[in-house]
Amino acid sequence: MDELKVFTIKKNIQEDNAKVAEITRSQLRKQGTYLVNIMSSPGSGKTSTIVRTIKALKDEMKIGVMEADIDSDVDAKAVQEAGAKAIQLHTGGMCHLDATMTRQGIEELGVEELDLVFLENIGNLICPAGYDTGAMKNVAILSVPEGDDKPLKYPKIFGKVDVLIVNKIDAIEHFDFRMDLLEERVRRLNEDIIIFPISAKTGEGLDEWLNWIRKEVRKRG
Repeated sequence: MDELKVFTIKKNIQEDNAKVAEITRSQLRKQGTYLVNIMSSPGSGKTSTIVRTIKALKDEMKIGVMEADIDSDVDAKAVQEAGAKAIQLHTGGMCHLDATMTRQGIEELGVEELDLVFLENIGNLICPAGYDTGAMKNVAILSVPEGDDKPLKYPKIFGKVDVLIVNKIDAIEHFDFRMDLLEERVRRLNEDIIIFPISAKTGEGLDEWLNWIRKEVRKRG
């Protein structure tokens, strides 16, 4: 296994985020690399969902992951062991990634030969929602133990994302969580959102998410 690269990213306040994001998307499309930005609160299962996805798809496509954290390299090692090319991004205390930071990560990871790249954003439902990273799609993960009222408390992120993964459905009977109520609340904010209830632990519901990824990567050019 290759040695894990750990890279400390720096924010460049001189560059316009929207401009950098569009340039990044355009360049990734030209080389055939599909970038997905994944956001959630800590403990929702971002890394476990990504690991499950890598294990299921690694024989079909070349996958890379940029793991953003304030510190540590635990998550990057987990996805590397699952079979993806990985880099750990240290944010120096910042609670989000913007397009310039993402671009630095892309350059350090080296994505020219990759079909699919996941950006695992900082665990936070507020800061990451405000920044375009240059990804083709934005995905949020909400876990059942967090409650079905999160869209009421953090409407911006649920109104922005293209896909919502509802994780830990294997534990739904142990919590006061209504899937129908969650969907109703989310669709008031974002009527076109795609919702995938899954269990990263058991694999339940994962096929629909995997098929969506396959379809998106196929049309990436």
